[in-house]
Amino acid sequence: MKKIIALLFFVTLFSSCNAYQKVLKKDDVAAKFAMGTTLYESGKYTKAIRLFEQIAPAYRGKPQAEKLFYMFAQSYYKTQQYYLAGYQFESFVSSYPKSEKLQEAAYLGAVSYSELSPVYSLDQVDTFKAIDKLQAFIDAYPNSEYMEHANATLQSLTEKIEKKVYENAKGYHTISDYKSAIVALNNFVIDYPGTKYKEDALYYNLDAAYQLGINSIESKKEERLQNAKKAYANLIKYKSETKYKQKADVMLVKVEQDLQKFTK
Repeated sequence: MKKIIALLFFVTLFSSCNAYQKVLKKDDVAAKFAMGTTLYESGKYTKAIRLFEQIAPAYRGKPQAEKLFYMFAQSYYKTQQYYLAGYQFESFVSSYPKSEKLQEAAYLGAVSYSELSPVYSLDQVDTFKAIDKLQAFIDAYPNSEYMEHANATLQSLTEKIEKKVYENAKGYHTISDYKSAIVALNNFVIDYPGTKYKEDALYYNLDAAYQLGINSIESKKEERLQNAKKAYANLIKYKSETKYKQKADVMLVKVEQDLQKFTK
């Protein structure tokens, strides 16, 4: 019995593959649409894509085009081909503004771009694009069922950009380019006032100002030491019991000692 079932399975599989190849090679766009729809509905998205790619130009402007291009975009999305999915969903939204699938397509188009966002250390062009797409979706559909996830995704992407900017600013401190570190860290705190990296940014700003001050030439030393004191005050004002307090207090003592000779 098991052998018979196995044989039937392979016969069915062979017949199915053979039928697919025949339709794939024919010029019958209706047959390709029908088989592509069947494959799509059964979750065989890669095979469906091959058929959809062949017939898409012929169906533009036809009554069945809306269904075709929705399945086409979804098939790319389901197979994690996010560049193509994003493009197809955008095209769908533009071409079928009255579609009942419009909101879903707009959402999945934005999500497709978010899936392309790389780790924070890499170039963030796709992340910025995803942020723009998600914000556009949120603005256009404020009562959408997808709103919670859209907002969560947007926040995650924004935090990634924030982390990259912080790490870039901190990087100047790491290579002992203290002047650039002070500028970059100050700009970071201004641009991201609510950032979770604020305490760290203020500390590394203090340390950069401290290193610059104590190692400065005499003609610039007093001004730079005063800047270090201000950086200390900014850190303590933000968080009086900062995790960096012990290190910061040691710096302040040294700064004030060095400043004493300028008061005589």
